[in-house]
Amino acid sequence: MAEYNGNNQEGPDAPDGEITTEQTEKLIQFQDLTGNENTDECRSILQRHNWNIETAVQDTLNVNEGRPTVFDTPRSRIETPPPEVNTYSSDQRIYTVQRAQPRPSLLQWGYMAILFPFRFVTFTLWDIVQWVLRFFRPDPRRTVTDPVGDVVSFIGRFNEQYGRDHPTFYQGTYSQALTDAKRELKFLLVYLHGDDHEDTPVFCRETLCNNEVTEFINTRMLFWAASINTPEGYRVSLALREPTYPFLALIVLRENKMTVVQRIAGAIQPQDLIDRLNRVMADTEAYLVSMRHERQQRVQANTLRQQQDEAYHESLRQDREKERRRQEEKDRKQRELEEELEKQIQEQRRIQEREELKLAKAASLPAEPDPTNPDAIRVVVKLPCGTRLERCFLKTDPLQVVYDFVFIQDDAPSEFRLHTNYPRRLLPCQAVPEPDDDTTIQGFGLAQKEMIYVQDTSD
Repeated sequence: MAEYNGNNQEGPDAPDGEITTEQTEKLIQFQDLTGNENTDECRSILQRHNWNIETAVQDTLNVNEGRPTVFDTPRSRIETPPPEVNTYSSDQRIYTVQRAQPRPSLLQWGYMAILFPFRFVTFTLWDIVQWVLRFFRPDPRRTVTDPVGDVVSFIGRFNEQYGRDHPTFYQGTYSQALTDAKRELKFLLVYLHGDDHEDTPVFCRETLCNNEVTEFINTRMLFWAASINTPEGYRVSLALREPTYPFLALIVLRENKMTVVQRIAGAIQPQDLIDRLNRVMADTEAYLVSMRHERQQRVQANTLRQQQDEAYHESLRQDREKERRRQEEKDRKQRELEEELEKQIQEQRRIQEREELKLAKAASLPAEPDPTNPDAIRVVVKLPCGTRLERCFLKTDPLQVVYDFVFIQDDAPSEFRLHTNYPRRLLPCQAVPEPDDDTTIQGFGLAQKEMIYVQDTSD
């Protein structure tokens, strides 16, 4: 038969400071278990414990009870005491099964009277010896080193001795069982197994392994059991203070605290056990229904609040994105305006420099020679707009003079080149001549009457 395992772990927190729906449920459960209503503080505690609700709850309870913290302690070394339980509530129901004792005869009365002094002395001496031995050899059951191992070993021995047709055992510590029962709002039935008691074998075979009892417990509650001869079982025995064995305790959440609502001691019959558990559970079920409804409303409220927070953050993100885009568009337009202004300034500066250069070239341009001068040649310049310019130059004039003559014309392009047509040759001239350029008109090889074309290169 499958066993209930209470050692489930949970993954870390979600990124970007947000928590998942499952973590939200754990946060609510942690608040229910600890009674702490400060959401930020509870979330911080769970994050420090990697969202392991059992360790976080146990650590918080230890701090509240003045015990050492278990935070950052290896799990194998943690001794987790059970959460606080109201062991003796005012309306707790107690039922003890009395064994039928045969009425002693006169001979038996006489026999007991004769042996009474010897039995009294023997038991008294044995108690004294045990009391003295405690100073030299403490009870090993008082040191809990592996509570889960104690439970698992008991389950194994129970299966070997009585078979596997029994209620599903909770594989975990008493503390974990209490935590899960409180978180899931379920009843927890605790069974303390007295190995040496004469009623234990009969109870296990006839009651615990009964099919109706098994089905009833599996469908209605969690079932935790341990032997009192193990440290974990002995610790629970000291907490519950059972009068005899076999012993059952029904525990449920009441008034935000786990409370023992029923005690059953002795070898109770299967049907009697079911009836008594049913009656107590029926009286307590209304409180659990109310708690489930309240928890569901709290979950819905937290979910709604989380959705509202997410919607708010999404709206805030969109607003920031819109603002960022508006700012980027504003910066872009500002850059374009600045670039356009810079271009206008540069264009104005270029125009001004060109005008100044025109004036300088016009002032330095040599006078036109007499056409009858044998060293004079006539140059016809055709502009891109169709205008024709004519002027005489001396053969000894620098070739740059022809370029300067075109440059100072109003119809001339801002940037241009000069070339002849047949054969096509570029005149090596430009607005700012090279310092070592001393090419003359005659040296370049212009004819007596030359047609020169102006090519616009401003584009």
